[in-house]
Amino acid sequence: MHDFIAIGDIVNDAFIKLKDAHVSCDVDNENCTISMSFGDKIPYESVEVANAVGNSPNAAVSASRLGLNSALVTNLGDDQNGRDCLESLKKNKVVTDFITIHKGKETNYHYVLWFENDRTILVKHQEYDRKLPDIGKPKWLYLSSLGEDTLQYHKQIAEYLKINPEINLAFQPGTFQMKLGKEELKDIYTRAKIFFCNVEEAEKILGLNTLGLEELLKRIQALGPEIVVITDGPKGAHAFDGKNVWRQPPYPDPKVPFERTGAGDAFASTTVVSLALNNDLPTALSWGAINSMSVVQQVGAQKGLLSMEKLEEYLKNAPANFKATKI
Repeated sequence: MHDFIAIGDIVNDAFIKLKDAHVSCDVDNENCTISMSFGDKIPYESVEVANAVGNSPNAAVSASRLGLNSALVTNLGDDQNGRDCLESLKKNKVVTDFITIHKGKETNYHYVLWFENDRTILVKHQEYDRKLPDIGKPKWLYLSSLGEDTLQYHKQIAEYLKINPEINLAFQPGTFQMKLGKEELKDIYTRAKIFFCNVEEAEKILGLNTLGLEELLKRIQALGPEIVVITDGPKGAHAFDGKNVWRQPPYPDPKVPFERTGAGDAFASTTVVSLALNNDLPTALSWGAINSMSVVQQVGAQKGLLSMEKLEEYLKNAPANFKATKI
């Protein structure tokens, strides 16, 4: 039996570090846009390719680094990019038995426009004939980003969870899952043991943008998840377990964040790993905050993912106020 199986699309990311761009935001420093000269030759500083990334692959690697028996369910093309993904997963000790390789198809490849310490991602999800393999009865199933052609695939997953009620589900919706909407994915929302998103995503899911954080938590939980966690960037995260609202502060950055890709994936997956190891929710949230801090110190979503030994070292040296508190 696997401790942790992640389901979701996989991709190779090309990080293009820009040096000549401009960011504009509104008065609240939100709704930002990036601009560059149109019809011009724009110099860039560097490019670095991160293999086998994406919300669910990141989660599978996170769980493996922390010592769980971790596997990934995904789809690849039979190209060099696909082979690079497989090699990377195997190096990270992620079980690849549930990966389907599609003859004549391409593997997902995204372009990350990296400017200062944040990024804008150009995405394209390939369409595959997706079938859920027999994954047994893992302790936790972690569902995240899938392409917009996957409604029937989500129904297969929901049916599998219905047949196997002992499986815990963690749901971290990606862009196209949010676009599908909460009604189309009702069976997934109502089956989730724990649900993760950020503040902007919560507003998008609910179609509301004037609610306070506590109300967002409760409105999302009303869709079905038992526990809801909403992250808020450098402000930390909040969780609602049906009785209490918890606030988890961020772990102090050892230095200015280098690149923020994968911070949310690290927080969510590490929180689930901690729960899988029978820790309580406040403890799990603190684990998530530590791995999220570590990831933003590196390029890409996986370089900074911690081993259990290193995570425990950060916990031991945490400041006194680094703990989840009821509000």
